Amino acid sequence: MPNYLEGKNIAITGAGSGIGKAIALAVAAEGANIIVADYGVALDGSEPTSAIADAVAQEIESLGVEAEAIAGDVSHMATGAEVVDTSIKRWGSIDGVVCVAGILRERMLFNMSEEEWDAVIAVHLKGHFTIYRHAMAAMRKQETGGSIVGITSGAFTASTAQPNYSAAKGGIVSLTRSAAMTAASISLRGGPQINANCIAPTARTRMSEKVPFEFETGDPSDIAPMATYLLSDAGREVNAQIYSVVGRRISVWNQPREVRSMFASDQSWTPEEIEEVLPRTIQQEANPFIEDLERRMKEMASEEGK
Repeated sequence: MPNYLEGKNIAITGAGSGIGKAIALAVAAEGANIIVADYGVALDGSEPTSAIADAVAQEIESLGVEAEAIAGDVSHMATGAEVVDTSIKRWGSIDGVVCVAGILRERMLFNMSEEEWDAVIAVHLKGHFTIYRHAMAAMRKQETGGSIVGITSGAFTASTAQPNYSAAKGGIVSLTRSAAMTAASISLRGGPQINANCIAPTARTRMSEKVPFEFETGDPSDIAPMATYLLSDAGREVNAQIYSVVGRRISVWNQPREVRSMFASDQSWTPEEIEEVLPRTIQQEANPFIEDLERRMKEMASEEGK
């Protein structure tokens, strides 16, 4: 039986450690050649080094496939182009990309600096765009198409201490859905089949060490099978989805849509009419994350009071 990804050429950003490395090794074990893209930075984005990407590339080659290390900043368009072009020049195609690279600059919204905001948005969100943009441009010209996998987080819904990270992860969801729509339009016009999906992983990594509350978690290797599936021909028809992966559990998120509407009795609403009608018609949608936060805070207050 052939390996699951035999002969495919896959680029993975943030492949030097944690989830990115786990995916890279798993995908390589399934027969794919790997572009190991990692800037080799500290958690806050400082002190870049090429040694990390080089070491992982050597480890991958010990599995019997080929690897190429690229130690560039994925928030730069030139690096996104280099990642994709290197795969095409060396092996003839880019069959899949997985964007894991990220940094943290934790701060409450009211204390966050512009630099702390910009740095996280650049690496996470723009770092996805630079890879998606060049990968899509190449894949639409390949008969075999390709697969795009973004890495978001359950934090895309909200975060108290990481609003920059949350905003970036929310942007990745919308960017990936946009890529999925573009992919669908290419296919419907008779072009190759491309898919774009997001994984929202929860695993013990250096980026999760400072999460303030207890939460369900797993290991980086738990994420790799889902990424491998989405990169494969078997998963090619899966498109525009967000899957949470934690330990043994895989869950699919709902697709956003309006759920209730109300209509003005005249040509337009007044604030007073909204005040009167909204609470008894469309009301609010419960936010389970705020409800969970309230529960946890009550539990902490109760423990402190003992």
